[in-house]
Amino acid sequence: MKTEQFEQQFDEGVDLTASLDLHKAKRVLQAQKRVNVDFPAWMVDSLDREASKLGVTRQSVIKIWLAERLEASASSLPLRSTRAGAVQR
Repeated sequence: MKTEQFEQQFDEGVDLTASLDLHKAKRVLQAQKRVNVDFPAWMVDSLDREASKLGVTRQSVIKIWLAERLEASASSLPLRSTRAGAVQR
């Protein structure tokens, strides 16, 4: 399929999934890199409690909170905590 035809069908809302080789697809800026971080025991306990409340893993809580903080820092917006412990801008 030519690029022009692909773009036209995309613009028309046609499902183009069958035309894509999803085995070669990559998420931009989403490559994983393993890091080790040491936390005090009280912090790990607090993270585990929060993860349990949210029904996710400790790692998910850490990733979400760090991503929120980095996004807020990049946009220079102050963070404020909500009652549930989530951070809003």
